[in-house]
Amino acid sequence: MELVHFVRWLHVIGATVLLGTGAGIAFFMVMAHRTGDAKLIAHTASIVVIADWLFTATAVVLQPITGAALAHLIGWKLTEGWVVASLALYVFIGCFWIPVVWMQHRMRDLARAAAQAGTALPPAYFRLYRLWFAFGFPAFFAVLTIIWLMIARPVLG
Repeated sequence: MELVHFVRWLHVIGATVLLGTGAGIAFFMVMAHRTGDAKLIAHTASIVVIADWLFTATAVVLQPITGAALAHLIGWKLTEGWVVASLALYVFIGCFWIPVVWMQHRMRDLARAAAQAGTALPPAYFRLYRLWFAFGFPAFFAVLTIIWLMIARPVLG
């Protein structure tokens, strides 16, 4: 296998992991939340936190590395419009993802405390959940846009 194909494969796998893990985490958190069961939410949020650190964080680190390597191997300039737009969206996504990771940790801890105490989820959990839910939309659509930019490579600017 040529190096360029291997690096492209790694980059596509990374994008798939980012999109798939993000969608999976969102689905499982929403489904757990809908039960209102603090114990189930705490358990699901614990797994979500692990998945975010194991899969998402790894892909977040590797995507720019494989992207820069791929651009170099193919001869794309990092100043091309679609590359610049992708990088700007990547930073935009990070501005949502970093707080979301913190929110997931906090929601997990609040749900654990409620489950251990046998009490209802506190209002702070619900405020965080609404914020977490809202933060997911711009980040998710930005990931989809980056994938489109990588496929279409439109001339921008």
